[in-house]
Amino acid sequence: MLIDTHCHLDATEFDADREMVWQAALQAGVRAVVIPAVTAETFQPIMQWCAQHPQAGFALGWHPMYIEQAPEDALLQLEQTIKAVLAGPQAHQLLAIGEIGLDFYLSREHEAKQLVLFEGQLQIAKQFDVPVILHVRGAIDSILKYLRKHQLRGGIAHAFNGSLQQAGIFCDLGFKLGFGGAMTWPRALKIRQLAAEIGLESLVLETDAPDIPPVWLGHQGRNSPDQLKKIAEEMSSIRRIEISQIIEITGKNSLQVLPKIAHLCT
Repeated sequence: MLIDTHCHLDATEFDADREMVWQAALQAGVRAVVIPAVTAETFQPIMQWCAQHPQAGFALGWHPMYIEQAPEDALLQLEQTIKAVLAGPQAHQLLAIGEIGLDFYLSREHEAKQLVLFEGQLQIAKQFDVPVILHVRGAIDSILKYLRKHQLRGGIAHAFNGSLQQAGIFCDLGFKLGFGGAMTWPRALKIRQLAAEIGLESLVLETDAPDIPPVWLGHQGRNSPDQLKKIAEEMSSIRRIEISQIIEITGKNSLQVLPKIAHLCT
């Protein structure tokens, strides 16, 4: 089952042709797409769009790169929204808390606020017993520290680019690891090695569209969910196994870690 576990289909890059992009993904064999929010302002637009597209599910949360936009009551807003959604008709489409995490790649200027917001969102995920979708750029060890502390039901480490040891810790904590366009670039030796060596039972596919385009789109290309099958083909080439196995096993992994996806694929 071909599942895009991370796609920002609500991004402005898709405003002109979002429905065409969606239909192209379905025609390319994508069975379900996970759309993670990045700020509270994106919650309602994402949910409204998903309400009209039953094969789309969403995650709600504050992305660490938008930390400066988060109001003082950001955690309360998120908690109240999650509670309302779980009591309503779209409960089956709320797949996770996300995209949340830490980002220390460029700067640690807002580290303290990032940590407060991250830990608060982990607590909300634990309160409602839902998985999390993690942004882990430049901050894996810090993230693992908080995951050990809070002992969640698991989730996905999106765009994983850590070590094999860190991969093992994520997996021990109930997480799957997201791989997408980055591994298609021949010079991305570390990511390609990870894609080859991490157990297939720990991997899920993603596009992160419109970002992280695969090599055939070029660095400035707009990524989209219809590219997922070609990304799966690249993983099958790297691992030297049939693409049917990649699609089957990563699909099962996605259902295992985000169980409500099953409602989207019926």
